Amino acid sequence: MSDQHPTHPHHPPSGPTGPMSPEEIEAAQAANEADALNALGAAQAELAVLQAKSADLADQFLRAKAESENARRRAEEEISKARKYAVESFADSLLPVCDSLEAGLAIKDATPEQIREGAQATLRQLKSALERNKVLEINPGAGAKFDPHQHQAISMVPAEQEANTVVSVLQKGYLIAERVLRPALVTVAAPK
Repeated sequence: MSDQHPTHPHHPPSGPTGPMSPEEIEAAQAANEADALNALGAAQAELAVLQAKSADLADQFLRAKAESENARRRAEEEISKARKYAVESFADSLLPVCDSLEAGLAIKDATPEQIREGAQATLRQLKSALERNKVLEINPGAGAKFDPHQHQAISMVPAEQEANTVVSVLQKGYLIAERVLRPALVTVAAPK
């Protein structure tokens, strides 16, 4: 006789207290399936939340992109208008000067004194219009230090003052908003 034990092709699974009955096996399988279904349901719920967040972010991105595009378009329109009408204020301030010149020329028998007074008044109007539009004179006094950023030296002349200082202004210069529109033409004292 052999000492081998007969093998059983199918042993029911054992539980903590021994082999499980078919009912216990079925209950365990049902519990496993329920756990799997619960896990699947939780995963599907989490997926739905993530999809909703993704859709919301995509919507926010599209809105931000559209808003950015609108802002860029508005800025381009404003720049275009600014370029187109940049001289409007300046031109408006020059109209009274034009009116004064026309009125002065309309006087047929004006005396030289009246013409001079009219020209002086018109010049004051013109200077006022320039100043309102931030166009300021560059008119250095004699002895002022030569500034190559605002002055253009026409010649160096012998003078009884410090070298490289302005002797005389041949033509005033102008600044517009602190930028040189035209440098003042000056003569400069030569080194001794």
